[in-house]
Amino acid sequence: MNTLEIARKFMAVNETAEAAKAYKLVLNELENPEPAVEFECALNILQFGKNGDYKISFTTFVSLYNRGFEQSDIMDIMRLAFYQPNARRLKKQYEKNCRLLRKYPYFFRRDFPAFEDLPLRFFPYADNQYMPFDVSGRRFGDFYDPGNQVISRNFFRDLEKPILAADVFSQYELEYLHDNVRPSEWVAKENHIYLHYTSWPVFCAYLQCLDLLPLLKDNKIVFLIEDELKQYPIDFKQRFGIDYSQYEVKPLGIREITRLIWHTQLSAHNGGDFFNEIFDSHPNLLAFPSVMFESVEETISYYKKIIDKSMNKVVNIQNLSDKFSINDEKIFAKLCSLHNCTDKDIFVAICLCQKNKISIYLQDDARIVPAIFFQPHFYIINYTLKASEHNLAMLYSEEYDKIKKSSIFSGFKYIKTFTPMRRFTTSHGASMKFAMDRMELDKESVMSDLVLSKVLNRSFMIDWQDRLFKDCRLVRFEDGKLNPKATFTALAAFLDLPYTESLTYCSEFGRKDPESMPGNDIGFDPAAIYRTYDDYTNDTERTFIEYFLRDAYEYYGYDFQYYDGQSVDQERVKEWLNGFSKVEFYMNTTRTEKFMQQASDLLQEKQQKTGFPREITPQIQKELADQLLAKHMQQAREIRCEYVEILMRGLHFVNRSLQPLHMMPKLELDPALLERPLYR
Repeated sequence: MNTLEIARKFMAVNETAEAAKAYKLVLNELENPEPAVEFECALNILQFGKNGDYKISFTTFVSLYNRGFEQSDIMDIMRLAFYQPNARRLKKQYEKNCRLLRKYPYFFRRDFPAFEDLPLRFFPYADNQYMPFDVSGRRFGDFYDPGNQVISRNFFRDLEKPILAADVFSQYELEYLHDNVRPSEWVAKENHIYLHYTSWPVFCAYLQCLDLLPLLKDNKIVFLIEDELKQYPIDFKQRFGIDYSQYEVKPLGIREITRLIWHTQLSAHNGGDFFNEIFDSHPNLLAFPSVMFESVEETISYYKKIIDKSMNKVVNIQNLSDKFSINDEKIFAKLCSLHNCTDKDIFVAICLCQKNKISIYLQDDARIVPAIFFQPHFYIINYTLKASEHNLAMLYSEEYDKIKKSSIFSGFKYIKTFTPMRRFTTSHGASMKFAMDRMELDKESVMSDLVLSKVLNRSFMIDWQDRLFKDCRLVRFEDGKLNPKATFTALAAFLDLPYTESLTYCSEFGRKDPESMPGNDIGFDPAAIYRTYDDYTNDTERTFIEYFLRDAYEYYGYDFQYYDGQSVDQERVKEWLNGFSKVEFYMNTTRTEKFMQQASDLLQEKQQKTGFPREITPQIQKELADQLLAKHMQQAREIRCEYVEILMRGLHFVNRSLQPLHMMPKLELDPALLERPLYR
């Protein structure tokens, strides 16, 4: 008996809840079910399913309708179940927006159609999510979410002219424009937002779903409908008698800054310094230098305590400027006077106080509020992996959790995220070299199992529902080095920045071609791409890395250099694990002194308690140290085997809520701008 027959059996005996479960399985199991079966499943799930199951029915009915199946019956169901319960609310919102626009000085049409004559009907799918239905075309369109937290286009590609954008129907993007285009009065020049809508009826239809009230209060927007586009840009002095040049330029305010560009630290040695040097001195950024995240939190905590405790604003300013050698008292006067000063406010104030240093080209009369460019650092990014109760591979990173819970990040309304990626084996070799160089300076440091760390660090996989990754791209380090024009043109467009001359060279605080760290390659020198770091890793370790990151290699366009692409069983993995000679050599070498000291301490403790041995010879100490080291390495190997057992079940990963993780979208380059073939 198949699942469909089971569902029908349950229905026959009035076990409707069980029938609904079975019908859901039918839709999941059948690759190409008959439309009549899909209809049967969707109808019963809608009637008898649990809360939330209606979405399954909704999408199934939409698909069937667009394929021409029983359109009359399906439309009756969709209208009764989804549209009519919400029609009054949609009509009320439409009429409210019409009233607002009739009174608005920079809206020049008044012939609003009746609600019933609008060309689109919006069928609610979830809270503020809709499926538009084209009345004349008799077809459902794509999902429409006015609040989707994605900036889908390069609005701010030109800093010299007032913004002009066509057919913006996203509430989130409309608010983004309103919040980040400075008022004409503040920049002493005409700086309105010109919104052009190519179809009057379609524009009116979307007024059912948008809320224009918060967008119209400052008279910042000019609406141009259809052929009114020829009015752009309007001479406000001639037409409205407003001469903005008579106003005084207003310096940037702390709470004007609402957007953050998070340059993530995917893992060590992925080219983060290179990307920082590219975005240094951009005219629409406050490019905050790379800094330890812990240090940022400590600094903000210090400021907050002073602001909270002191009753004297002069003392506040003095304390703050003395502590951090910051002399911009106006900024801190504003900070101390803010109502309910937040961590984000303090962070922005710190950036503004360093404006002359970190953004040498940013002008007070800038049309667009700058974004803050921020790369918080950690000493190491650790990921752990465990099997859930459902035998799913669950990833967790304490460092990522700190970012996710950070009040700094949560304070920004608009966040763009980008992550540099470097070929994993090259990044691993560089990490090994850096670790050994650091240990030359710090004799107490020890080498961790960096091969295992590399395959567990899957921070290129994201929870798409996470606010921080709603609007993100992954950028390959090799593309930035070999095809800089194509890469940074595309990245600037994604980040909603203009592509400026500052993106054509590397600099640090305005100084061109810095050596960010001793030995680092300068500027666009591609040498770092081709290094193999043979002194620090071997082919077996690199094969292991490529195999257990093979999904990322395929998705992000890297060819294998060590893994042969053949199927792998437990025996072959065991051979690899036995060949980790480089990483184990360094793990052993860096722990020799540590375990020698530990052996000495243990022997002395035993001698004090028992009186034996009477003399602790170097040989006795070394034998015990070797035993301790061997035990430690055995434990490390056992941990490797535990993780490998999970990874061998398949490269499918979930978060702690058991929701599947997805690959971060890759930045796509314009082929016409490529200077060299894409790196593979």
